[in-house]
Amino acid sequence: MIPLLIGVSLIQLFADLVYVRNTLLGRSQPNRVTFFLGAFVPAIAVGIGIFAGESWALLPIFMVGFGPFLIFVASFFNPKAYWKLGTFDYVSGALAILALILWWLTKEPAVAVVFAILSDWFVWLPTLIKAWKYPETETGIGYAIAVLNAAIGVTILQAYDFTHSGFLIYTVFINLCLTIAVYRRSPFRKLRSEHSFIQKSSNEDPNS
Repeated sequence: MIPLLIGVSLIQLFADLVYVRNTLLGRSQPNRVTFFLGAFVPAIAVGIGIFAGESWALLPIFMVGFGPFLIFVASFFNPKAYWKLGTFDYVSGALAILALILWWLTKEPAVAVVFAILSDWFVWLPTLIKAWKYPETETGIGYAIAVLNAAIGVTILQAYDFTHSGFLIYTVFINLCLTIAVYRRSPFRKLRSEHSFIQKSSNEDPNS
């Protein structure tokens, strides 16, 4: 199962690089608050998992943070490739940071996982809403692969108590929600447009 997990993680890296490419081309417009904190929160969850004694099962969590880090960096290379932030984005980011602080203050691993999940939920909530309203501003293949990657990670957990499995199961859930939001209208057409090498112009700018 571990070779399969590594293989799917490499596929996820490729999928995240598709998002990076679309960001550099201006096709996708990542929310910088989401993708900055979306890289940071999984790193904390990985730390919790290492403390709890997990190893390879943490790879999917690491990957769901590594991809957003690459996308966040890519958003600075194209002035049209980022989402215009509003009050809701900043409030969600502040709540995510508050949950991180509460995680830092707690000494109980299970409570720490709860705060990590709450933090990550507030991190991805603005992008989930954006993907539902404006799926053309997102590249969804990375979310879809993350569902598979995290599900495989669940199968190789050393224990299934909440401390070990909570964040990983949540990772399946949030990425499934994001995948549905992006592809709910015309999934095959959306997939083709994400992987097309032909740049298409859009008459509508959701940021305006």
